[in-house]
Amino acid sequence: MSSTGPAAAPGPSGPAVHVPVLLERVTELLAPACAVDGAVLVDATLGLAGHSLAMLDAHPGLRLIGLDRDPDARAEAARRIEAAGYSDRVTLVPAVFDELPDVLARLGIDEVQGVLFDLGVSSLQLDRPERGFSYSVDAPLDMRMDPGAPRTAAEIVNTYPPKDLARVLRVYGEERFASRIAAAIDRERTREPFTTTARLAELVRSSIPAATRRTGGHPAKRTFQALRIEVNDELGALERALPAAVEALAVGGRVVVITFHSLEDRIVKQTLAAGAVDRTPPEFPVPNPELGPVLRLLTRGGEEAGEAETAANPRAASARVRAAERIRRAA
Repeated sequence: MSSTGPAAAPGPSGPAVHVPVLLERVTELLAPACAVDGAVLVDATLGLAGHSLAMLDAHPGLRLIGLDRDPDARAEAARRIEAAGYSDRVTLVPAVFDELPDVLARLGIDEVQGVLFDLGVSSLQLDRPERGFSYSVDAPLDMRMDPGAPRTAAEIVNTYPPKDLARVLRVYGEERFASRIAAAIDRERTREPFTTTARLAELVRSSIPAATRRTGGHPAKRTFQALRIEVNDELGALERALPAAVEALAVGGRVVVITFHSLEDRIVKQTLAAGAVDRTPPEFPVPNPELGPVLRLLTRGGEEAGEAETAANPRAASARVRAAERIRRAA
């Protein structure tokens, strides 16, 4: 997956400045594990490298491995890393984050001190209309985080049976009018296939009751989220990647995950909580060390951005961060 929810904000002279979400809290959570010389941090969703640059700056002995499927993001991240003078400590890899075990094996790395996931869609992707992630600007109906991937949002919209399309919108978009929207898409695509974001966004808007359209932001938001998740297999990749990340951690290593909607957050919550549970059977008189927790939770629930950050960076409003520390190797 690409990165992430950071925003772009106007800089002093006009150009966009990358604003990573929850930057201070993320660097605080990762610091104890990454402060040792030779520590390895995997930024599994590199994006524009905002969090990674802060960590490289704070920890001169840190080595970074940055993963991203998006070639535009990798190129921009590489430019920023080089400009900061950190290229000699960084390895960038074209990969989806569920490929983490293979990436580490190829690099000959047995364990790492930190793994960061900053999930969702990146500011780079949102701010380039031609990528088709935004419902606010007309563009090709694409939404691929890896532009070389075979399946676009247009293919899903134009070929999925109405029942499957409704399932995608209901499950991944939590859209209560999923069946109504899917039926409308099915009617319209027989007249002319969908190729642009604007036509789809307008159809979604007109398919939702007027009273509902007046609250909750743009009516197409949930549909576009659902299609993006389906195109990029975001939740499947997360379900595979997070346990692999925990497994890759050295004792004392930390995993930090920023999510942007409840579907992601639920997977993270359940995975980290499962690692923090003592699995000694209740009939045992004393805890079995080999069945004890492998993780210690570092956050109380999903921590949110503060009011000041949300005001400065509206994309932080839906962000939640969870973190855990590895306390022992699995038996």
